[in-house]
Amino acid sequence: MKGVILAGGKGTRLFPLTAVTNKHLISVGNLPMIEYPLCTLRRLNPESISVVTGGEHFQDIARYLGEMHPEINFSYHYQKEAGGIAQALSFVGSFVKPKKIAVVLGDNIFENDFQKAAIEFEKSGLGAMLFLKQVNDPERFGVAEIKKGRIVFIEEKPKRPKSNLAVTGLYFYDSSVFDKIKRLKPSKRGELEISHVNQMYIDEGRMDFCIVKGYWSDAGTIVSRMACEKFVKRGLERQVVNSFPKETISLLKKLNPDLFV
Repeated sequence: MKGVILAGGKGTRLFPLTAVTNKHLISVGNLPMIEYPLCTLRRLNPESISVVTGGEHFQDIARYLGEMHPEINFSYHYQKEAGGIAQALSFVGSFVKPKKIAVVLGDNIFENDFQKAAIEFEKSGLGAMLFLKQVNDPERFGVAEIKKGRIVFIEEKPKRPKSNLAVTGLYFYDSSVFDKIKRLKPSKRGELEISHVNQMYIDEGRMDFCIVKGYWSDAGTIVSRMACEKFVKRGLERQVVNSFPKETISLLKKLNPDLFV
């Protein structure tokens, strides 16, 4: 399996923190935001990780990841303008085919380790797997409708949700996802919607799902970032730091020993 981090967007909901840097380099706790979705992928032991980002701070992401994670085989892909999650994913097709892929949004923070789900997905004949989380405000998210243990429909930000199961920012796909993206037409928002791709898999009967039991949130707004900071301080931040390469940990202990207090 190969990994993909989608780290585009202008980060306007975090302005002015994003005035001079990429949103995904803004701190959550004592670490840049991108470290948490990167940790989610690293736990899956991917062969390589592709990063899709854009804007004037494109090189900042590459510089940071190259400095902190020299052990990872990264490729970088430039998204000129915001055209949706599916459009961003399309840029990595030639680099990840014919492998199955794990895709994570660069502002999503998960507590769980999804290695078991990844192993089962790779062995299966499934085309896609979504990760759903029970929430109190499903109208804010894409919501999965479940019947007889299967996803039958996903509705974006419904006024009257048919469940409280939100679609999180982690997706497993087979390589047919790129052919499906090519068949998409822009939505009313002018974007290529990942929900339309997911519906194609549902209609084929090749979609499965996993319920996320641990913590999940995005850190893309002032309020959600504050909530994420409270959570990562309870242990996830330390786990991420301790998972760094030995040479990176040695550097951190020299320059910023307070991270290990």
